[in-house]
Amino acid sequence: MELNPHPAASGAGAIGRRLLRRVIDARPDELKALGWSWLYIFSVFSSYYVIRPIRDEMGVAGGVENLPWLFTGTLVAMIAANPLFAALVARLPRARFISAAYRFFIANLLLFCLLLGIAGVEQNIWVGRLFFIWTSVFNLFVVSVFWALMVDLFDSGQGKRLFGFIAAGATLGSILGSSLTAVLARHVGSIYLLLGSAVLLEVAVFSVRRLSRLSEALRVRPAARVDEAPIGGNLLSGLTHAFNSPYLLGISVYMLLYAITSTFLYFQQASIVNAGFTDRVARTEFFAHVDLAVNTLTLGAQLFLTERLLRLLGVALTLTLLPALSVLGFATVGLAPTVAVIVAFQVLRRAGNFAVARPTREVLFTVIPREDKYKAKSFIDTVVYRSGDQLGAWSFALLSFIGLGLTGIAFVAVPVSAAWLLNGLWLGRKQETMAGR
Repeated sequence: MELNPHPAASGAGAIGRRLLRRVIDARPDELKALGWSWLYIFSVFSSYYVIRPIRDEMGVAGGVENLPWLFTGTLVAMIAANPLFAALVARLPRARFISAAYRFFIANLLLFCLLLGIAGVEQNIWVGRLFFIWTSVFNLFVVSVFWALMVDLFDSGQGKRLFGFIAAGATLGSILGSSLTAVLARHVGSIYLLLGSAVLLEVAVFSVRRLSRLSEALRVRPAARVDEAPIGGNLLSGLTHAFNSPYLLGISVYMLLYAITSTFLYFQQASIVNAGFTDRVARTEFFAHVDLAVNTLTLGAQLFLTERLLRLLGVALTLTLLPALSVLGFATVGLAPTVAVIVAFQVLRRAGNFAVARPTREVLFTVIPREDKYKAKSFIDTVVYRSGDQLGAWSFALLSFIGLGLTGIAFVAVPVSAAWLLNGLWLGRKQETMAGR
């Protein structure tokens, strides 16, 4: 009989696997891909959350009244970027077009380091506005590309079991990124934080390449064996497919209504922070601490609640939980428009999105054709989402202009959230039918 030369390590590994099985229902042949997926999203979110508080502070520093214009600039940038990304998807293998997109953003981060280093006080305001727009594009693209790869690698059943745990990697990355900025913002400056963000993004590129090599062993469907072939199609198929398919159109509506209500709440928070903080570093620290609270709450839900909710309630009912919370939350803000209520609602809503709504929403994409997983999904996650931001931003400005205060705008958001709830119920039932439940 051959002796195990490392019995302690073997025992620790067995204990680790048993603990993992208590948290998630993962099969042995899924563990390697699950681990690399986890590192991938951990790196992406660490990178983003290092710079998110910097973006939010720069947006406030440029004037809260100018935020709608920054959202307009973001939408224009999204529309311009989507055909370029579609061209990469059509011509390059999966691992190569994802790596190319991420390294483009790394180069952009290095350029912003240079601009922030040489700009004067007045120029810094404009660099900050440009950075706000860029970060808003960067955020949606890098996360959308990650989830496009996930719904290409995993099928609907695997998504229900694994996506909550994978999303926990995003939350831990968010905690690390926001913690680094909260601790270091006053000591090292924004340039060094941006450099750290670029390094983390390169870790994500490495993870993508490892995942690509593992994909054939992961899936039993034929699509798993063509991951190195270019997907093909034309540059506008993401747009045309999103609007020609009732199912994809329904997902677009879900995303649009989520974005509109999120923007209402974001503007309310921005107004409060602008009035309550005069120091720029203090504002950056506040945003970082809010992010930290959201991500800490999210983590426990992702590890112990998401999979169980999907298994107990199914996709349809789970998709309605965040809209239902929004109906109650906006009604509460309308009745008691205080700082504590708004911040608490923001934390609960964002945690509910990351822990429950986002992983469940990604399951919707597991049942669509492969081209749509990259092109239509990218269009919905970026252009449609930012269109919702745009509608929310200018609607908020209009409602404020006609004299509706915090209470009035909150009550306007209640029926919007109710319509979102009904849309989520229809979408979830459609997905379950398409998955052959």
